[in-house]
Amino acid sequence: MGLPNLKVGFWTFIGSETLFFGSLIATYMAYAGKSLVGPFPHEPWIDVALGRETDGILSILVTSISAFVLLASSFAMVMALNGFQTNNRGRARLWILVTAVLGLLFLGFQAFEFTEFYHKGLSLQSNLFGSSFFVLTGFHGTHVAFGVLWLLTIFVMDMRKPIPPRDSLKVELVGLYWHFVDIVWIVIFTFVYLVPVIEEFGGQR
Repeated sequence: MGLPNLKVGFWTFIGSETLFFGSLIATYMAYAGKSLVGPFPHEPWIDVALGRETDGILSILVTSISAFVLLASSFAMVMALNGFQTNNRGRARLWILVTAVLGLLFLGFQAFEFTEFYHKGLSLQSNLFGSSFFVLTGFHGTHVAFGVLWLLTIFVMDMRKPIPPRDSLKVELVGLYWHFVDIVWIVIFTFVYLVPVIEEFGGQR
């Protein structure tokens, strides 16, 4: 017995999305360190408005917390799917709602981060770093927002008419999508935030 056509089609969609994000990440990496003016991601730069040297703009602490929140949402999604597959209505509804709330919390962190960056002078037009960074993380945030809407739709559908275990594929697909955006964020977090810091630390030793 093969995979359902809907699942095969969805895996094809995930494959195309992988290529899409792969190209965005490759573009960011190609432009890394090529900006001629600040703000810069990790390196200090001269803030003309303040008239002094300013630290790099990226905050490892804030983004680490938001990454943990998104990773925790993957666990919640697993629990939600288990609830639907075992016809445990309480578990299914609780955990799919928790997943959506954690997704919203992640988006809140991203909105806070973007606002802080804007106040520090970083925008799409600032430099190559700003353009590639906002396009990459902005598209990811859009995917997370779509996933939250999908999760809330499933929650409302189940409240109106319980989704039986035989139809749990509907939930499994949103689960695959949610795990995908989580994995993409791990890759983004690693290449954008962690690798430059590790390289800088290694260079100072």
